[in-house]
Amino acid sequence: MTERAWIASRKGLFELQQQNGRWSLGPIAFLGEPVSMVLADPRDGAVYAALNLGHFGVKLHRKDAGAAQWTEIAAPAYPLKPEDCTDPVDWTVRFIWSLACGGADEPGVIWAGTLPGGLFRSADRGASWTLMHSLWDAPERSEWFGGGYDVPGIHSICVDPRDSRHVLVGISCGGAWVTHDGGASWSLSARGMRASYLPPERGDDQNVQDPHRIVGAKDTPDQLWCQHHNGIWRSANFGADWQEVSAAPLSNFGFAVAVHPADGDTAWFAPALADQTRIPTDAALTVTRTTDGGRTFTALRAGLPQQHCYDLVYRHGLAVADNGRTLLMASTTGGVWLSENGGDSWRTISSSMPPVYAVCFQ
Repeated sequence: MTERAWIASRKGLFELQQQNGRWSLGPIAFLGEPVSMVLADPRDGAVYAALNLGHFGVKLHRKDAGAAQWTEIAAPAYPLKPEDCTDPVDWTVRFIWSLACGGADEPGVIWAGTLPGGLFRSADRGASWTLMHSLWDAPERSEWFGGGYDVPGIHSICVDPRDSRHVLVGISCGGAWVTHDGGASWSLSARGMRASYLPPERGDDQNVQDPHRIVGAKDTPDQLWCQHHNGIWRSANFGADWQEVSAAPLSNFGFAVAVHPADGDTAWFAPALADQTRIPTDAALTVTRTTDGGRTFTALRAGLPQQHCYDLVYRHGLAVADNGRTLLMASTTGGVWLSENGGDSWRTISSSMPPVYAVCFQ
């Protein structure tokens, strides 16, 4: 039996393989090139890799199930900016910040979120892309701003497994938005979140929230979790409203969150010190886990570095496999760790990888 995971890094896409109970690093694709995002499609076994090649721009590749080689496919692209447009944002894809599969009833549908804040949809496995003008043209976009970048971006895409036309996206900094009609129309969906970095009179404004990452439970899809810039929030109704979770130990700041696919009450976080510091609390790497919907948490440290550790886990640097027990975590300083018991203990896969942007299981 062989299982796989993927590690998208500053210097290529690394394959992690499990065979006969042992995990090891395998082939490397795009060696030396920045891979900003990776997606494994469970519907047909294809893997998508987004590259950010600087001078050569954003590229997208797909590797089909059973194929030996990667194939370059179309990358999302904005239309030509009208000459009379007053939008100060450059209509150029800076990089692909998120990729997500459409529903089981939508073979070939892929979603992509980009900087500067565009959402794209492909109906043909990436051969062509359509910008969601309904969101891009929303008047509220003029108030979005960058969270860590100088432009806003879409980093989270949650497709409701019960209804493929029901999709929620997370934007830094533009809150959460939801469509019920496959993208024909969108509405804000960040009620309950609070932005403490803004004047008090704007703290509850849904359109200026900074959700760092939003993820959902596959088998209990109403349950969503959000690691926000200044806290953790949870929704029990697919983002219609959000409740703050205040019991997290060490820090409620961080970027990554993973949720158990079959149990929306169980989620994992990678806490860090906020804002300018952005290192693990006390320079000791810890994963926190709740199994009761955020009422209580357990701090998990076994196997993780506990001294002189300055590893930051990015938004997409923590993933859980479909079995709900195997987790993969990787950092900006090249640490990669794996747990096969829900985070109770971890083993080091590597301490010398390039900076990691995203991980996922296949």
